[in-house]
Order: sequence, then C-alpha cells, then structure tokens
Amino acid sequence: MRMLLLTIISATLLSACTQEQQNQISRSIQNWTGTNGVLEIYAGDKLVRRFVKIDKMTTATGTDNGVNRPYRYGYGVLDENLNMVADAGEKKVYFEISDYSTPYVFFEAPR
Repeated sequence: MRMLLLTIISATLLSACTQEQQNQISRSIQNWTGTNGVLEIYAGDKLVRRFVKIDKMTTATGTDNGVNRPYRYGYGVLDENLNMVADAGEKKVYFEISDYSTPYVFFEAPR
C-alpha cells in the first residue's frame, strides 16, 4: 500500500513538470545509477580516441552564476588500442570535451 501511494504521488508530481524538468530528472536518475558509457572522438572520419567504462559525463557550470559552460567532463578508461575493452594497463583518466572541438559520440556500450 505504501509503495502504491508513493508511486501515485511521484506520477502526479512528474506530470506537473515541464518536459525539460522531466528530462533533468531522468538524467539525474541515470547519473545516479550510472551507465556503461563510451566516448569516441573523431578527426574527420577517423576514430582517434575512445574512452570506455564512463559512469557519466557532466556539463560544466559556472561556480557563481550556475550558467552552463561550453564543455563536458568525466572519467573513463582510455582505450589505447581502440578495442572497446578496458585492458590491463589501460588507466582511468579525467577528460574534457569542448562544444567547439572535433566531433564526438557518447553512447552506452552494447555489452
């Protein structure tokens, strides 16, 4: 009964949110639960870097004003041999991707 009541309240509150607020809630839940993300960086049509086992990518925000900055950051394993596997010796690193940089693709790993 308690779970049903909680579900009804949650559904009511969620339906009162705008689409953007719903998207933010969804992203925060996904960030909290984590994903098995992959980030691929391209130079033209050539894959030049890949990071695997990314829990989340975060959009940077200004410290004082809360305005979004033009880059994203996160932590992932640098896949040096581009085989989609975090091999022994490949380390977890911090990365930043600018909105103005070369093309990149972020997706959940199919495995």
